[in-house]
Amino acid sequence: MASRCDLTGKRAQHGHNVSFSLRRTKRTFKPNLQKKTFVVDGQKVTMNLSTQAIRTLKKKGVLPKSGKAVLTAEK
Repeated sequence: MASRCDLTGKRAQHGHNVSFSLRRTKRTFKPNLQKKTFVVDGQKVTMNLSTQAIRTLKKKGVLPKSGKAVLTAEK
């Protein structure tokens, strides 16, 4: 599984751990990804979403505050 958000495209970033003596060692900052299942037109769709994307979807009203989401595609 690639560490990438399916909606926002957020992926791992690279940086340094910095010790007290200011020695720098390489490290990776991974996004907090969660699997979310949606029902779209009667079919289950599983997406890897970052928690930031989930919060935004809840704020905009696309996702309910709790429970599973049922989405319908408008024509």
